[in-house]
Amino acid sequence: MTTRNLTVVTAGLSQPSATRLLADRLAEATERGLRERGVTPQIEVVELRDLAHDLVDNLLTGFPSPALGKSIDKVARADGLIVVTPIFTASYSGLFKMFFDVLAPETLVDKPMIIGATAGTARHSLALDHALRPLFAYLRALVVPTAVFAAAEDWGNGDGTSTRALADRVDRAAAELVPLVAARESQGPLDAFDSLTPFEQLLSSG
Repeated sequence: MTTRNLTVVTAGLSQPSATRLLADRLAEATERGLRERGVTPQIEVVELRDLAHDLVDNLLTGFPSPALGKSIDKVARADGLIVVTPIFTASYSGLFKMFFDVLAPETLVDKPMIIGATAGTARHSLALDHALRPLFAYLRALVVPTAVFAAAEDWGNGDGTSTRALADRVDRAAAELVPLVAARESQGPLDAFDSLTPFEQLLSSG
């Protein structure tokens, strides 16, 4: 069975949040696409709201907490990423930026991903191309062409259902991510201690 790791990073501050809702929609569409190709996705979600204090501590001390370390590892091991942030003052949230600030410089190199954002009005949609896309270009991630923005009016009557236009954008972005994730070799162990040669084996080969 072919499996791939898909990690969803969401920076919504409320519970529930439109940011998490959009992230879930993107994950569901990507999962459907991967299963149609015979790939079983292992989906993990990183809720940055739960890591806010850990991120501040990491920036001050240089050391991640166990919970933050596990979340960083989920991103590092992922074959594909979906990242979604609320837009504040025409850019990504500070919480969102802090998380990517604490990653090792090579973590996102050539990693395929969808970028998404939410805000109250469509006036903030340009932040995807003016703020998020340059950030991940700098980190050398492989961002798919379609970025997905959702304003308040994109959620229909407020019952959590999306409009047809938003659903179409979600499906298009997922269709661009799926072949990139399916084509990757699944990520192996990234912990340096995972791949150590046993001491007995070293002695016997000497």
